Amino acid sequence: MDWKSLLSAQREYREYQKSDIRNAFQRDYDRIIFSNIFRRLQNKTQVFPLPGSKMVHNRLTHSLEVASVGRSIAKTVSKSLCDKYGNDFLHEIYDIDTIVSAACLAHDLGNPPFGHSGEETISSYFKEGLGKELESQIPEYQWSDFADFEGNANAFRQLTHQFAGRRQGGMSLTYATLATLIKYPYPSFNKKGKKKYNIFHSEIDTFKKVMDGCGIVCLDEETLAYARHPLSYMMEAADDICYLILDMEDAHKRGIVTTEKIDYFFTSFFKENETWFFDRKDFIYETVTDNNERMSFLRATAINKLVDCVSKVFVDNYDAIMNGSFENSLVHHLPDFENDALEKCRVFSLKNIYKHPSVVKVELTGFNVIGELLNEFVQAAVHPEKTYNKKLLSLIPEQFKNNNEDLYSRIQVVLDYISNMTDLYAVQLYKDLKGM
Repeated sequence: MDWKSLLSAQREYREYQKSDIRNAFQRDYDRIIFSNIFRRLQNKTQVFPLPGSKMVHNRLTHSLEVASVGRSIAKTVSKSLCDKYGNDFLHEIYDIDTIVSAACLAHDLGNPPFGHSGEETISSYFKEGLGKELESQIPEYQWSDFADFEGNANAFRQLTHQFAGRRQGGMSLTYATLATLIKYPYPSFNKKGKKKYNIFHSEIDTFKKVMDGCGIVCLDEETLAYARHPLSYMMEAADDICYLILDMEDAHKRGIVTTEKIDYFFTSFFKENETWFFDRKDFIYETVTDNNERMSFLRATAINKLVDCVSKVFVDNYDAIMNGSFENSLVHHLPDFENDALEKCRVFSLKNIYKHPSVVKVELTGFNVIGELLNEFVQAAVHPEKTYNKKLLSLIPEQFKNNNEDLYSRIQVVLDYISNMTDLYAVQLYKDLKGM
């Protein structure tokens, strides 16, 4: 793979027109940040309940911070590669920081209400709930889109699908930005035992255009498995860093994790010989008495350390990444010391944060609300001729509707509608339908 193809400014159904003000990738960034679907993220759960007295992250603030970290990783890598290969290399990787940050902004656009519990609820409905009875009516290669519903695949659909009354090509982002968004470059029915995937059956043709347009290696033509775009590793690393570090900061703000614990975990990223950090920490602790401010310092320095580390992993494994043979994530290949520190955070978070009663309650709310909405709207899609169902289906905005009569398409209409809801809208609609 080469950068000339990888940085394709081609768009679906729209030609790129040069501008003296913004290049193609800056336009991508602007299109995402000004979009309605991006703004809706402010009312979608990250981990902790919304709204609340404590200023914890929602999906919007999470995405903005991931974009910031992604930009830093890309800039660090760009400088390192230019130092390694010479300044002539610079023109080939021009503005990759904008591409990465744009993909970071978009990475959670496909998440339904209530975070990952919303994904689980949709999958559970088709695996264990009333939706399971529909399995025999839908081809296996399409059924996996529902039974293993994946927010990553839904993000790609939301960005590329032509919804009713909208322009062809969806948001019409460049191939480079779309390919950077794809962490799992294969469709649902060919994920071969893997937990995640990035492509629904309905978006396969677009997926192939994007990957081929970027000159990305196809690893298996039969299963449509491709190598990853090199920049997708940076986007993924930014997301990994943010959710592990910032979820702990949120837990501290909510009193779930003590100041002493956060101090221990974040300080563990630094070796004893990194005296600059400990000197700076001592100065901050002597001059700043607010615990949240102290934690902000520790969070910032931990993130900076991880940005440097994952950037080095990318540069050290550059050849493998460029030929499509690199496996796992950049975070997976961290040096032992930093990996051990991050693993401590991960293990602690799984046990003490993600299983905290306040988090579990949000997940259970999601199961109840989304589960009931699915019961109502999927059944309406299956039997649209019934009087009640006609009224129910009339609530779905015109943009999500299509003229396809097959059951797969009718259910997709429902999932497009529900996945675009905010937490608050989903709860309110649930109450309205229940007469509460």
